[in-house]
Amino acid sequence: MLGHDIIVVGASAGGVEVLTQLVASLPENLPAAIFIVIHLSATSKSFLPEILNRNGKMHAAHARDGEAIVPGRIYVAQPNYHLLVKRGYIRLVQGPKENGTRPAIDPLFRTAAKAYDRRVVGVVLSGTLDDGTAGLIDIKQRGGVAVVQHPNDALFSGMPKSAISHVEVDHILPVSAIAPVLVSLAHEPIVEPGALSVNSDSEREMEPDIVELDGMALRERGHPGTASGLTCPDCGGSLFQLHERKNLLQYRCRVGHAFSAESLVAVANCKHREIKLQTRQF
Repeated sequence: MLGHDIIVVGASAGGVEVLTQLVASLPENLPAAIFIVIHLSATSKSFLPEILNRNGKMHAAHARDGEAIVPGRIYVAQPNYHLLVKRGYIRLVQGPKENGTRPAIDPLFRTAAKAYDRRVVGVVLSGTLDDGTAGLIDIKQRGGVAVVQHPNDALFSGMPKSAISHVEVDHILPVSAIAPVLVSLAHEPIVEPGALSVNSDSEREMEPDIVELDGMALRERGHPGTASGLTCPDCGGSLFQLHERKNLLQYRCRVGHAFSAESLVAVANCKHREIKLQTRQF
């Protein structure tokens, strides 16, 4: 009988340190595949797989588009690509940014939940703002398990605090205690459900795969929610408010850029600072 064999992990600021500590305690023969998104700039080079291989027993590598999912492997998101989990394989896409970043944590969590339901464990580690919270809600709604690093243990507590505030988290732990829980969950038998009680709202049903669509396909789908009166800081288009879940406000434009309320403010402020800097240079 299958265990919780799909483990998705999200981290941002302070993430390399905590991921290094986490993988050092995982066994080589873990009967689960691990997928990691850590926020990266589009032009940066990621050395995370090499770092994880030096410190852990499981084999880590950058994920490849179309690659089959194999237990005992760690798949790391590449810069400038969303990492998505499909049933049995991986997708890498350059879809619209979410929460101002690509790769983003929410698309990884959403697609894993859509593909594997109760077999998924979502892990939120150190980071600022709230990427990963919406995706963790999806995992819980489909019967998965939510694990969050204790905010007092995180170098940056924003992401853990957000997840705890909006999600019914199963385990809130220091990083030193997370690996044993993941090992236990991977060996814990689960019963594949016939049908789950999931919100089948149309905008939520289309969302797990929305980052795979190009701008034209998204525009043909019409408005993604209700008009908010706000403007997308990434493209200047109108933002629409999505169905609110667990008191978490989310917005998306017709191009597909998506934001939580907190990330929307952060990205807008960043764009404003960039414009002011450019103006001064002239």
